[in-house]
Amino acid sequence: MTDLRTPPVNDGESTGPRHPTRLFSQRAREYAYHKPLQRIQVLEAGCGWGNGLDLGEKERHVTGVDVDTPAVRAHTSGRADLDAWHLGDLRTVPMPPRMYDIVHAHFLIDRVAHAELVLDRFVAALKPGGLLLMRFRDRDTAFGFVDRVLPRWLRALAWQVLSRRAGDVPGPGARPDAADAPLGPDGTPPPAVYETIASLSGMQWYCVMRGLMIAEEYTSLDTVAAFGRWSHFVNGLCRAVAGMSRGRLTAEHSEITLVIRKPENRLARVI
Repeated sequence: MTDLRTPPVNDGESTGPRHPTRLFSQRAREYAYHKPLQRIQVLEAGCGWGNGLDLGEKERHVTGVDVDTPAVRAHTSGRADLDAWHLGDLRTVPMPPRMYDIVHAHFLIDRVAHAELVLDRFVAALKPGGLLLMRFRDRDTAFGFVDRVLPRWLRALAWQVLSRRAGDVPGPGARPDAADAPLGPDGTPPPAVYETIASLSGMQWYCVMRGLMIAEEYTSLDTVAAFGRWSHFVNGLCRAVAGMSRGRLTAEHSEITLVIRKPENRLARVI
């Protein structure tokens, strides 16, 4: 039985887990360990950008969902780890209620519209006691502010630096445990949507309102660090923006990693 009493964890610094996907895979395996006779149902939310969880030899069925663009479709269709996938409007793609043990949303809610409605569908699709594993760029950071206000041409130029530094983008279906790339398929930059819920405070509010529990939360500067030799410039720019915001924006992190649990109590206030 999933223990819902685990207190939230924050490392207190801008250095989260070194490999967030390893953390997610470990939590997924721990969850699966307590269900030895069941096939684990996984919803890979954002399957056109990220890669899958490593559940070892545990029997699983993995379904991918994402928006429908040519790059996302090409990446998704080449993923050998997906048993099924659906691309389109995330407010309408098939997600049966209480179907999935684990929802893995990797760099998704910061790049899609109607993010709160989409999250509601993920939570409704989770079984009681299930895990919602999320990683996203934080809107309420100096990096998030700069990323969404830059002119399109300048933003594209900046993310090209990341693309060149990334070199070969991991192939479809590859396990990403050795790295956690912020780029999309073929090194493409993510859409800069950044709705209000795509922030630490936004997700904390959401979890309180939906009766969910944040078991672990981490902040990190991985996206800034991914700019390589340009990271000092990016970090300096973010700190300057944070200073001009008079504390409204932070330069101490650029993304959030969350392990969220859905209560098992059928009377809990959940979707």
